[in-house]
Amino acid sequence: MASISLCMIVRDEEDVLGRCLESAGELVDEIIIVDTGSKDKTKEKALQYTDKIYDYSWQDDFSAARNFSLAKGTKDFLMWLDADDVISADDAGKFKRLKEKMESDTDMVMMPYITAFDESGKAVFSYYRERIFRNRRGFAFRGRVHEAVTPAGKIVYWDAAVEHRKVHPGNSTRNLRIYENMERSGEYFDSRSLYYYGRELIGHKKYEKAIRILEEFLGREDAWVENRIDATRRLADAWYAKDNDKNALKALLKALEYDVPRGETCCCLGRHFQERGQYEQAVYWYTQALAAKKNMMSGAFIEEDCYGFLPAISLCVCHDRMGDLEQAEYYNEMAGKFRPDSPYYLQNREYFRGVKDKQNQNTHI
Repeated sequence: MASISLCMIVRDEEDVLGRCLESAGELVDEIIIVDTGSKDKTKEKALQYTDKIYDYSWQDDFSAARNFSLAKGTKDFLMWLDADDVISADDAGKFKRLKEKMESDTDMVMMPYITAFDESGKAVFSYYRERIFRNRRGFAFRGRVHEAVTPAGKIVYWDAAVEHRKVHPGNSTRNLRIYENMERSGEYFDSRSLYYYGRELIGHKKYEKAIRILEEFLGREDAWVENRIDATRRLADAWYAKDNDKNALKALLKALEYDVPRGETCCCLGRHFQERGQYEQAVYWYTQALAAKKNMMSGAFIEEDCYGFLPAISLCVCHDRMGDLEQAEYYNEMAGKFRPDSPYYLQNREYFRGVKDKQNQNTHI
């Protein structure tokens, strides 16, 4: 059976590191912890699970730190996790079974990464990431921020998910600061870095610059199609913030140049028309969202609600506004099948009950 080194970079993670290693420690054959400058008891916590702990001087470069950790791994394969990641008991069982069956010529393993959950704990935002890769084959992280390993060789997909369960908010300005320092120093931005720089700018409400950066990204010939499609929605957000609805719509429609519309794009287009009272157009796009194919293995950011709950609940609202209560109730019940605990679905049910009760009263007068 293949052996795996878990290689992690940490800093001030004493409150979550134990949770992570409790969930993953028995799945791997070696744990490497690289501390990038903790002021708390992170290293003391790590010592409860491994004696392979190393210090690394932080250089505003996540890839450099991660690659340092990878270099310490001695097993057949290298795996990475963040300190606030966990692997559930069910997924740990899947992991063990898949590890036992791993073929000798495997180079990389892609696994789902779940980063958001609904009120019932169901995953609502996920994507596949390169999680495990063969040691001594030249695999390395690239990118100062939002670092990644380029997929190559024989790639296999496991359905054992990693869950990102944050306890405390991260450093809200760090990533933007790194990108701005890169720009000031004249460092080259590859397409992926340009895309994430644009996203960071939007997150900090620097919309004019975000528009310029994202438009530059969309002009790159080597830009990954899934990032392009997502970038059109981010660009639209920036234009909305600038009160330029016309350019926002143009940005959303630009996604159609790259591939068939994703559920996320369809929902954005539906919302655009819904918010302007153009309900027939909104209904068209929300209906398209329900019919859109969801490719979990594409590597794209998948917003689960955009393929079920969100278009259904929005169709309920649109049909209600159009005076078609029967269709409105139909789509509300559909929404409830996706998220039975949603307060929106439950409130709508009460609304429709009230409408029916009133209609019955009027009938008997």
